[in-house]
Amino acid sequence: MAGDDQRALQYEQTLMYGRYTQELGVYAKEEAARLREEGGRRRSVTERSRSLELLEYDKGRCAKCRICTLRCQKFLISRVGEDWIFLILLGLLMALVSWVVDFAIAICLQAQKWMYGGLESNVFLQYLAWVTYPVVLITFSAGFTQILAPQAVGSGIPEMKTILRGVVLKEYLTFKTFVAKVIGLTCALGSGMPLGKEGPFVHIASLCAALLSKFMSLFGGIYENESRNIEMLAAACAVGVGCCFAAPIGGVLFSIEVTSTFFAVRNYWRGFFAATFSAFIFRVLAVWNKDEETITALFKTRFRLDFPFDLQELPAFAVIGIASGFGGALFVYLNRLIVQFIRKQKTINKFLMKKRLLYPALVTLLVSTLTFPPGFGQFMAGKLTQKESLVTLLDNRTWAKQGIAEGFDYIGNSQAWNHPQVNVFVTLVLFIVMKFWMSALATTIPVPCGAFMPVFVIGAAFGRLVGESMAAWFPDGIHSDGTIYPIVPGGYAVVGAAALSGAVTHTVSTAVIVFELTGQISHILPVMIAVILANAVAQSLQPSLYDSIIRIKKLPYLPELGWGHHEKYNIRVEDIMIRDVTYITLNCCYRDLHDVLLAGHLKTLALLESSESMILLGSIERAQLQALLSLQLGRPRRLEYLRDRATAEKKRLSMVSHPGSEDGSQRVNQEVRFQISTEESTFSPTPTPSMKPLKPALKRPSVVDRPTGIPIPTIHVPASVCSIRTVWATNKCGEGRFSRT
Repeated sequence: MAGDDQRALQYEQTLMYGRYTQELGVYAKEEAARLREEGGRRRSVTERSRSLELLEYDKGRCAKCRICTLRCQKFLISRVGEDWIFLILLGLLMALVSWVVDFAIAICLQAQKWMYGGLESNVFLQYLAWVTYPVVLITFSAGFTQILAPQAVGSGIPEMKTILRGVVLKEYLTFKTFVAKVIGLTCALGSGMPLGKEGPFVHIASLCAALLSKFMSLFGGIYENESRNIEMLAAACAVGVGCCFAAPIGGVLFSIEVTSTFFAVRNYWRGFFAATFSAFIFRVLAVWNKDEETITALFKTRFRLDFPFDLQELPAFAVIGIASGFGGALFVYLNRLIVQFIRKQKTINKFLMKKRLLYPALVTLLVSTLTFPPGFGQFMAGKLTQKESLVTLLDNRTWAKQGIAEGFDYIGNSQAWNHPQVNVFVTLVLFIVMKFWMSALATTIPVPCGAFMPVFVIGAAFGRLVGESMAAWFPDGIHSDGTIYPIVPGGYAVVGAAALSGAVTHTVSTAVIVFELTGQISHILPVMIAVILANAVAQSLQPSLYDSIIRIKKLPYLPELGWGHHEKYNIRVEDIMIRDVTYITLNCCYRDLHDVLLAGHLKTLALLESSESMILLGSIERAQLQALLSLQLGRPRRLEYLRDRATAEKKRLSMVSHPGSEDGSQRVNQEVRFQISTEESTFSPTPTPSMKPLKPALKRPSVVDRPTGIPIPTIHVPASVCSIRTVWATNKCGEGRFSRT
């Protein structure tokens, strides 16, 4: 595990969101070297497996037993290693995790209400219990996550978008991260803070898929394939949403919209199969625990089906969509503004970085204080959890007649929206405004959390506000064909929830998620109109919440161009690249190399075939070129040249009768050639203490050659020595070397 952490892309945990600090190019080189080493080990494993296949020809005593074992192993591999087995295991595991997390969250929230209700006689003790409980849970979640795996902080969808684009974040898919994510998420949501679990469940499902792939690789080598792992991660993203909301169809569509730019159709059945199985098991567990009588929708509604809405109400639904678009863009902007503001305050940021648990504790204290039911929370239904709030907001009964409190229908948890001094509209407006900035602030806490569910509830409240307003403006309902149909505010809440969540995430599939959550498709037309309008407005103003977090975390990800920038698609590479490129060719001499090294400061130089053809053969690093030149033209090589010349002179004097061989020998000694080897070279010249830099060695003549001087050898490379195919096979010019022949 330590080795994986060292090889991983370097991650820095900041106050709120972390960020990746290592350059992607440096990491890619290190990863390529590691993969080369693993290739040798895999070849040895393959040779070992081939030796097992040859056991059939063995006539030894135990040969038959070995052959039988080998055949059984092959049968298991062919059956257990199939995709549907993997997807069933993934769906089953995620359903169990989702049910256990929900069960633990419900226990935590029930414990808070039990403590609050048991201290009714003393308001101060009630306040201490109401505030201390979430502060302890959030602080524990932040500390546990920071110690075990800082990568578990946040949603998880931004990193999955990056991983599915091809960037390897190895530390992001480890068992430590899985443990930190599950425990941290349970404590964070159990505190009652306005946080969501959809994004973290996408991350948890991806973690399960990665760990299952490692396990399944024991049965078959197909799961060691990187492309297969990417396909399974894409299916896991759908499973995460499917088991979170019991919405397999919406989960698949949402995962495609959020995480993929190009989606392989062959993964479609994998996502649907695993998400459907996971959602089914998740609801079966609820029935088994007697939470539900049968398998039903998570937030079942009972809207009338004969006349769900009138055409006259469509403008109101369109207004909800447009307003939700502006609200979604404002939420993303506010979330990013909070992070940037605290990061710019150097003194505060430095202090909070030393006291890492202070920031989440202060934010939790502020939010808990404002939602305290006997205090300001009485004006915003503070004592309701997110699930209870959503159930009451989707109720199809009208709360108020003309907005007065006397017309309120007091049923169950709906009593929390009633206040004797203010009407329903004030309560809803306060709930929307307060929860809006609280959710934007709470999602910056360094704990595993998402933002989908808080935004979903805020959108439902906004839709409910519009629906109650319509019910007040049309108290007698809408007349159609002599029949009076009253306004259904719950339908407006469904439309608002889908529109605002779609605007924040830039997705249309939230409409399908809403249909599966409520179990009714009666409002399909208003929902689609509102979601499309909300997306149109939000995409023209701000990036999605996940793209915004990608920018904050500085993930190596190339986002899509927003509205108003489509003309940039016509920009070509030649319009932004430098035309006057410094390069070297195969037939350049030493003087050209010398001028290039002195004039430019590029780390890597391009190697071309010739100045006329301008065909790129590869590249060579500046430092390696300097080292090679020093090796060929440094002081030790010059002294060697003088010794060779003196030896040749002696031979010439002793063999006066063979002048042709002397000239040939001298030419051979003076010629230096540049070769590019087709073999892998691990050459890394280590300068000796006697070697001098290139420039002083050329300026300072040796004591031996002062009378005569040393001619500068020319670098001559025949075209036959290096071809484009040869350079392509080596894949880099760093494997080239100077050799003197």
